[in-house]
Amino acid sequence: MATKLLALACIRKESYGDLSPRPHYPSMPKYPKGVSAQATSLQGSEAKAIFSVIGMTCSACAGSVEKAVKRLPGIKEAVVDVLNNKAQVLFYPSFVNEESIREAIEDVGFQAALIEDETNEKSIQVCRIRINGMTCTSCSSTVENVLQAIPGVQKAQVALATEEAEVHYDPKSVTYNQLMEAIEDTGFGAILVSTGEDMSKINLRVDGVRTDNSMRMLENSIQALPGVQAVEVSPELKKISVSYKPDMTGPRNFIRVIGSTGSSKRFKATIFPEGEGGGRESHRKEEIKQYFRSFLWSLIFTTPVFLTSMVFMYIPGIKHGLDTKVVNMLTIGEIIRWVLSTPVQFIIGRRFYTGAYKALRHGSANMDVLIALGTNAAYFYSVYTVIRAATSPNFEGTDFFETSAMLISFILLGKYLEVLAKGKTSAAIAKLMNLAPETAILLTLDEDRNVIGEEEIDSRLIQKNDIIKVIPGAKVASDGFVLWGQSHINESMITGEARPVAKRKGDTVIGGTVNENGVLHIKATKVGSESALAQIVRLVESAQMAKAPVQKFADRISKYFVPLVIMLSFSTWLAWFLAGKFHGYPESWIPSSMDSFELALQFGISVMVIACPCALGLATPTAVMVGTGVGASQGVLIKGGQALEGAHKVNCIVFDKTGTLTVGKPVVVNTRLLRNMVLHEFYELVAATEVNSEHPLAKAIIEYSKKFREDEENPAWPEACDFISITGHGVKAIVRNREVIVGNKSLILDHNIAIPADAEDMLTETEGMAQTGILVSIDGEVAGVLAISDPVKPGAHEVISILKSMDVRSIMVTGDNMGTASSIARQIGIETVIAEAKPEQKADKVKELQTEGYVVAMVGDGINDSPALVAADVGMAIGAGTDIAIEAADIVLMKSNLEDVITAIHLSRKTFSRIRLNYLWALGYNILGIPIAAGALFPSTGFRLPPWIAGAAMAASSVSVVCCSLLLKNYKRPKKLENLEIGGIKIE
Repeated sequence: MATKLLALACIRKESYGDLSPRPHYPSMPKYPKGVSAQATSLQGSEAKAIFSVIGMTCSACAGSVEKAVKRLPGIKEAVVDVLNNKAQVLFYPSFVNEESIREAIEDVGFQAALIEDETNEKSIQVCRIRINGMTCTSCSSTVENVLQAIPGVQKAQVALATEEAEVHYDPKSVTYNQLMEAIEDTGFGAILVSTGEDMSKINLRVDGVRTDNSMRMLENSIQALPGVQAVEVSPELKKISVSYKPDMTGPRNFIRVIGSTGSSKRFKATIFPEGEGGGRESHRKEEIKQYFRSFLWSLIFTTPVFLTSMVFMYIPGIKHGLDTKVVNMLTIGEIIRWVLSTPVQFIIGRRFYTGAYKALRHGSANMDVLIALGTNAAYFYSVYTVIRAATSPNFEGTDFFETSAMLISFILLGKYLEVLAKGKTSAAIAKLMNLAPETAILLTLDEDRNVIGEEEIDSRLIQKNDIIKVIPGAKVASDGFVLWGQSHINESMITGEARPVAKRKGDTVIGGTVNENGVLHIKATKVGSESALAQIVRLVESAQMAKAPVQKFADRISKYFVPLVIMLSFSTWLAWFLAGKFHGYPESWIPSSMDSFELALQFGISVMVIACPCALGLATPTAVMVGTGVGASQGVLIKGGQALEGAHKVNCIVFDKTGTLTVGKPVVVNTRLLRNMVLHEFYELVAATEVNSEHPLAKAIIEYSKKFREDEENPAWPEACDFISITGHGVKAIVRNREVIVGNKSLILDHNIAIPADAEDMLTETEGMAQTGILVSIDGEVAGVLAISDPVKPGAHEVISILKSMDVRSIMVTGDNMGTASSIARQIGIETVIAEAKPEQKADKVKELQTEGYVVAMVGDGINDSPALVAADVGMAIGAGTDIAIEAADIVLMKSNLEDVITAIHLSRKTFSRIRLNYLWALGYNILGIPIAAGALFPSTGFRLPPWIAGAAMAASSVSVVCCSLLLKNYKRPKKLENLEIGGIKIE
């Protein structure tokens, strides 16, 4: 019994949240009492310190360290990692220093030392670079290898589908400008998307600037502002880009400074229009326009070439005109085709030459090489026939100008459709970005906090600590907390939570969510890149960058694919040419308009242009992009292809109990008094003793005690003297000259207090009902027993049974005692239970299951789950628990609903089956297409694939792979979940 109650002390504080299924978000900055946020921003920016803390044994210890640190003035945030014996503290140096924090930790009874080296971890930065000109996996692999080879680059990922690179680098060794130069040296265009530094950035357009001197003056004025990190000026665009610390300044300050600069005050600044700013969406639109324009011009020239060679030759009058000889055997038709196909080959098709040159220069071969070789073979052979016809009185040959022109036209059409479809795969990010409202109502307050004015501003001009008014039906413009008003907010677009969440004074709100009914006044706490929406967008972007392991298969094939196709193409031409030369097949096989050489050439070109490495390269990334986007819209954030690939194989899930299978908020469910006293008085003494404890069970007792003091929202409890917290056991204090002890059985026995048989019976009874029994002793005598329960989450039983039907085994791991854990497991249908497990033991259990051959997912929500989340094949952080859990997890479930575990696994299985289908199509297409193009069916059926049809088939294969991935956008959750109403379970 003692062991059972001792384990309760290890229930982490972080896992206890609200009873409602609303998600929990990281806490907001805390400032010293009596000091406003504005004052702190004037004092300088925050600092970070990491301490090693020796002597912690469980989360209750971590809780006491955290509480001690947070009591100090100027602490913004403190996170204690009990496993690694570390504490990370964000603080304002003007109010508190590292030494004071270290002393505060030691005062609680632990050894603490500042770790100097940890600050070096922050030296690694991440930048994102858009790369123009990549066509297949060979291109992306080339760029990736070049970036990886640069000293100072830790990791580089290049995604073909998003056409972006994400580079982790040490700014002391290499700059982002050098990274961009390296990319440009490989022959591709590079545009910086973000530098990943911890700052916000805004682009302003300045009207009224006439000279470069004016621009320099404005640049110096903005640079002088506190909190401005960097200013970039583009005089030709009249654009100023400002990088700044949102804690210290904001865009309205820049606009005001620009407006007041100069004697004439003629300068006026506005936010730079996004379409002109070179954003991802504008780049995508420009690329679509370019391909469409190229295709149209190609079509204008190619259509007459096609008509003169394929259609008009069957119309007697026109045929006679086209066959009219100009010089020797050179006809008008040949001249027309030559003149019209030349601009298609060298001007419109120039992109294929440059692409091929860049690839060959770096020792790789891509799709452009195949297209350039195929079209050049057809074009230059045709030029040869034209020259021979012009110089010979009896030469008869056929030109293939229509082959090269139509090939380029069809490939451009395919590229246009592919870019169009690829744009839709990243629609999830665009949708998320569009959630933020365009405008916001900014309130002006007087010294007494009364509203004296309001104005409508661009939502991008919101600064930290602004007071924003949100009217019914409007979107919340920024992350923050409610200062005034009550309403319900629909958070489904961010968290996927369908039901509106009640909000009142003090509650947090998320930017981009919709206010349903009441008017709210909100204080902005996180703006720009710090907002929840921006973080989700970044997470989804990173997920779409990360390659799935299965993609290595395509990367390996792409290395050898193009050289192999060139060899096959040459072999095909040679085989047919030699067979024709030595009469290996009947002459009747040769079409009347060709000779054996030309027939062989047609087969060789067809092989070269039908092979498509693009379809293979796009098979995985496009499906991952759509899958992660769909997941984000469902409140399931999947961190890339590796997480998707792992989740689809999962056949065993390890659930943490508290806050995952249970609601995570203990409540007092029963009280039994063992001596004559009023319940009100009993709870006065108990609450006064527990009020100084940070333990979740203590908070549950205090909440329950408030019911007996309904007249007061925040009641003042009697003063407790000589308060002592006995870690893992309970608390004791002197209240109203009476000694009160509240804790587990072992604590009462340690004080030599006899436990009556009634109390023993109730403790046994509570354990059997999955409840925790707490004993209360007053003046050396057991006065009562409290039963505390952490209710099972609604729908937990149904979710476990659905997982069972999906052939997924469920296991529960908890730090709680075996009796309570087994009782909860029986309620929800879990057969295997591991109780009284420490955080490292949870991770060991995960590894043990992996050695048994299981692919293990771990679902948890707290700091002490992070080792198991990392150890598991797939870690799922539920309810956006703690920042550490989110960091460790592969999949973040935004809601606290267990049903999202099923959604994550089901979606990953659907996505992976789509990847398999894509590969099957891409490989099957090449395996079937190449032999047909080589003439495998020609001897038996007479069927021959002309090169222009082969080119059209190649273009269609890429488009079909992207479209196949796009079908994932129609993803629907399993039908079993549709009938499951989480909250008040309803099975229909």
